[in-house]
Parts: sequence; structure tokens; C-alpha cells
Amino acid sequence: MATAKRLPDDATAKPRVPAVGVFATGDPRIDQQSRQRAVNIVEMTANILAERLALPDGTAPQVVYSPVLVDGEPQADAVARQFQAEGVQILVCAPDTWAFPQLSLISLLSHFPSDTPVNLTCGNSGPKPGVVFTHAASGAISQYGKLIHINVGTWPDTGLKPVMTESTADALVDWAYAALARQALKGRRVVVFGHDSMGMETALAHVIPTRNAFGLEITRLDMKLLADMLTKQAYDEQELKALRGWLDEMVGDRIELRDEADEQRFNQSVAMYLIVRDIMADLNAVGGGFMSQLEWGSDLRGTPLPVADVMESLFNSTFDHRGPKAPLPYATEADVQGLLTMLFFTYLTGGNPPLFMDFRKVWEPWEINQLADKLGLGEVEPDALWRKKGLVDGDNSGSASLDWAAQPGADVKEIMARVSFPLADEGYFPGLGNSVTFVSPAGIEGIAGRLAYSAITNAFSLVWDEATTVSLPPKLSDAVCETSTKTWPHTFVVPKYATMIEYKQFAPANHFHMTWGLEPARLQYWMDLANVLSATPWQARAAFIEGVDRPMPLLYIINGGEEQTKLLRARR
Repeated sequence: MATAKRLPDDATAKPRVPAVGVFATGDPRIDQQSRQRAVNIVEMTANILAERLALPDGTAPQVVYSPVLVDGEPQADAVARQFQAEGVQILVCAPDTWAFPQLSLISLLSHFPSDTPVNLTCGNSGPKPGVVFTHAASGAISQYGKLIHINVGTWPDTGLKPVMTESTADALVDWAYAALARQALKGRRVVVFGHDSMGMETALAHVIPTRNAFGLEITRLDMKLLADMLTKQAYDEQELKALRGWLDEMVGDRIELRDEADEQRFNQSVAMYLIVRDIMADLNAVGGGFMSQLEWGSDLRGTPLPVADVMESLFNSTFDHRGPKAPLPYATEADVQGLLTMLFFTYLTGGNPPLFMDFRKVWEPWEINQLADKLGLGEVEPDALWRKKGLVDGDNSGSASLDWAAQPGADVKEIMARVSFPLADEGYFPGLGNSVTFVSPAGIEGIAGRLAYSAITNAFSLVWDEATTVSLPPKLSDAVCETSTKTWPHTFVVPKYATMIEYKQFAPANHFHMTWGLEPARLQYWMDLANVLSATPWQARAAFIEGVDRPMPLLYIINGGEEQTKLLRARR
């Protein structure tokens, strides 16, 4: 008699990493040499992905491939079961021959959830045209309402072991990172201390929409827990000494401390990093946020406590006192939409550090040039980008990754040599503690943007643009920083397509976020997979930029366009 299987009573669980399954469809009528060529292409495709994909902590997803060509239903069932046994949640088909869509690919897809990311990457070959199958399958699958991306690239028409061109591989890897970010974050959680973010509706924890759209849970903890754990000194005292010693070594007298009271407050704020780090590790969290204002550090009806700036910056950085680490996206002011933006950007880049900023002072070109003239700098850097485009002074009291104090790839000593910890502004933060400050260097390129949610459509959108950082002449830089809050981190951001008039009118919130090394196509693939509306209302940006944007999925073309299709899908 059959009996039930008892699982181990070990309650610990490591987060799952979605596997990528690579395969090819085939035609049962083709010759053996063509079949072997098709299998070789599958192996090549799988190895490209295995070499180039990684999660923020450096973990590489398992990439598996099947040497069984999916000629028909029996092979579709067999390969699907192989993939399911390996935990495959991302599908890449690399066809080199004609195949019959319903008998092969569509039969295989029926074994997987309807939102499983699927990519068809093929060469543009004539002899046994995989490209013909790709278009036939894409049309059939799009017709029944499923999203599929195709990558019609290039590899040689002949030869047993053709090599994919670099541009074809790049497009595939961009899509695979988007699929990995989409699937790896399902079932994960973020941990947010405190309730609504300073009353900012744009930062609310939209628990149910976030769960439905991204598969993410939002665990909300009261700040009293953290206050109690600070009082109880619920941290390793030896590790606190080690962390504080490392900060002293790296920052030295740039930690502003007037007396023993300041010393104790700084130690408390540093201890918060250790406490919250351990809480989030216990909950398997991938990101977090901290409300701070008003209850924690500003409300004089209670006992204001030290600011969390150092804690937040350490979480967002790629290092701490223990050495290199994955950035753990962390939002000041419990800004959940900001947290989600940074989280997705970090996963899309395989672990590049996020930047959290106030959308603070927008300097139109006339205004920044006027200030330069006033300071006697009218002839300095006449062709500078900031003179032509203007800039946004992005700064916030907390959460800026320390990595942004220097160029990407800089070592820790170089980064920390540019960082200071001045006392917090007592007017805003009577609980004091120390802020973090630096000015980011020029030439850091990436995507700056911000997620938003709308109750009307029950959909998320992302307002974004490519962006770069600029530096200003020292005298002008100081004046710009003085205009807002000099003791906070400052990053001077220039969008590629948005004018400053557009930028300051269309900001979806008072915070925005930037991650270096993120390219538009990769972001667009993710927005497709997550059904996030792409908002680029910049007059100067074309709807499609060849070599920059991903090709629009056929699903959008046959349903009235990207925006309409996403809105229709959001209602399903």
C-alpha cells in the first residue's frame, strides 16, 4: 500500500535560484548532420548564458540544455519533464530548422505556468530555416495572448559548429537577465520598518498590487522592535567594535563627533546596521526600508533616536567591514516604490549598487549658467554638458550607496577617502547621529528612474531615461550643494533625452534612483515580463532606437501597441 512521504524536519531553507532551460525544436524529416548542428547550437547557447549570468550575490543560475530535439509531442513532453526536474523557470529555444509550432514548442509550453519567460533566439539562415519557425511560433503564441520575445540574430548558415555573433549573444543575455530578475524575486520579501513613508502616498507599501505584479512580499515591522533591540544591545559587541574600528580607519576624523554623547549616538546608528542586517538575514529578505521621519528621529513628543543614514548606505554598498558583499537595496523614509525600483535595477545588472536620491533641485541651463556667471566662472568649461542640458542635484539624508563616491570599479580605500560623516541637521533630526556625504564623480552612466503605481489601471509604470553624472567646478559645486543640504550626498544627474522642463514636470515622486551599467533593452525586456508600463514622455526620444531598444514583441503589435496591451493584461 502506498504511503505518504515525510519531508525532513529541518526548517531552514535556502532561497531557490531559477534554472534556465535551453533547447531546440526540430523537424523529424531533416538529416542527421543538420540534427547534430542543431544540438551544437543549443549547447553553444547554453554555455553563453552559463558564462554571463549572475545574481547580485555572485550566484550563477543553473543553465541546463537538452540534446533532444523537440520534433513533436513525445519529445515536448520528455524535454519539459527534464526541465521541471531541474527547476527550470526560464525557457530559451534556439531553433536552426523548421518545426511545427503546435506539435513542438506549444506542446512543451503547456507544461509550464503561463507567465514563464520564453525566448526564441535564431540565426537568419536559409538552408533549414529556423527563422521561419521563429516567426510562425511567435505569431501562434502571440495570437493566443502569451508574451514571447524573439531574437532574430546571426550565425553562419553552414558548418557543424556555427558561432553566434556577439550582438546576438548580447541581446540574448539582456533578455536572460530580465527573465532572471523577474523569476528570482518571486516568492522573496522585503522588510520595511515603520508605517507610511512620511505620509508620502507615492511611497506606500501597496502590498496586494506588489504581490500580484511582482510576486514579492512586504514584511512590515514596527520601529519599536528596533528601538527595543538597541536598548537591549541585541548585537555582537565584538563585531560592533570591528565595524566601528573599520569606519575609524577608513574615514578617520571626517566622522564629526563633538563629545561622548555624539560618540554614543554614532555607535548606536552603527549598531543598527548589525541588528537590521541579522533580522533581514533571518527573514531571507532581499531588500528593506526604514521610516525614520517622523517617529524615529524627529518627534519631540517621544525620544528622538539617531538617524539611520550610515546603516542605509552600508546596505546599498558592495562592501562593509567584512569585505565584498552584495548590495541589499535599502530605502530611506520607508519608500517602498523607491525600494522596488532599486531592487529591480540591482538584479538587472547582476549586483550594481543603487543610488537613492531626492529629486531635489532641478537646474535648468539658464539657471546653472547664471550661477556660474555670478561666481565669476562664465568662461570655465564653455562646452560642458551641464551648461547645455542643466542638471538635477540628487541628494538625500540617507540611503546613498558609498560606491557612488567614486568611479565604478574603484577600490574601497579610494571610495571611503571621499566620504565624510558630518553631524545630522539638528533641526530636522533632533535625535542627531551622523549623515553621510560625498559628491559623485562625473561620467557614471546608467538608467535613472522611478516606479509608480496607479489605482485607476491597477498597474505599475516606470518613468525612466538614460542618464550620466557630471562634475562642476569646485566653487560652483559647493554653491549648488549649499543651495540644498551640503551635508548630504550629492550626485549631479543629467538625463539623455529629457529636458529639464520635462524632467521636473513629469517626476512621479520626490525621490528617484539610478544604477550604473543598466542598458535600455535589458530594462525594457524586464518591463515586458513584469507588465510594467514604460513611461518616457521625452519629446527628443524616438519610440524605437535601433541598437539601443529591444524589438517590440509581436503581442503588442497585434493588440494596438505596447501601452494598450499592457493595460489589457493588467486587467486579466
